[in-house]
Amino acid sequence: MPRAPMTLDEFREGFAKIKQAGYVRSTRSGPTGIGHTFETLLGLAEDNIALPDLGEVEVKTRRVNSSSMVTLFTFNRKVWRMKPLEAVKKYGTFDKNGRQGLYFTMARTPTSTGLLLHIEAEDISVRHVSGEVVAVWNLEALAQQFMKKIPALVLVSALSELRGGVEWFNYTRAQLLTGTSSAILREQILAGNVVVDLRLHDKGTRARNHGTGFRAHEDKLTFLFQTVIEL
Repeated sequence: MPRAPMTLDEFREGFAKIKQAGYVRSTRSGPTGIGHTFETLLGLAEDNIALPDLGEVEVKTRRVNSSSMVTLFTFNRKVWRMKPLEAVKKYGTFDKNGRQGLYFTMARTPTSTGLLLHIEAEDISVRHVSGEVVAVWNLEALAQQFMKKIPALVLVSALSELRGGVEWFNYTRAQLLTGTSSAILREQILAGNVVVDLRLHDKGTRARNHGTGFRAHEDKLTFLFQTVIEL
């Protein structure tokens, strides 16, 4: 029978013991060592805890001073103003295998083919420098998608150091992050803390879309939420 998710009080108690223990040897080499080690120490079998009114919530571990990117969600529903295949053929680039695609991390400065991210009060869009609009995302719809995907997040931060080629972690901080808004997302997109990744290519008679990704830097995650509570 599967174990029930950990409660917030159980998490607090377990985290306090882990924090007090100081540096611990990683249970696994590579990027996933930080999460696996923490889950092992905490006995967190399903990588989540249960919160009142929110159900099961993910626990995310990060290395202090790491600016790695994490995908928040993908969103494509009814956003395309151009047919995706047309956009790929008109504004895409070719990879080393000759396949044409739109694989860009969008910014307010144009790509090599003239696409840029345009930010308004209620919407963001990908458009060409000529003014042609490729796709439009409503910021409120993005906020709703974010909250559906991540209604809350427990963010655990750790110091990291190498000893004889083995990574050791000191888990120093845990924060409960809840709530967001369209205004917050707009502000963080403007600041470059949330980026928009186009990920589609020419599949012959249609475009294969892997989902427009909305990603954030791990060290900026707290800026994306309305409430931050130290645990």
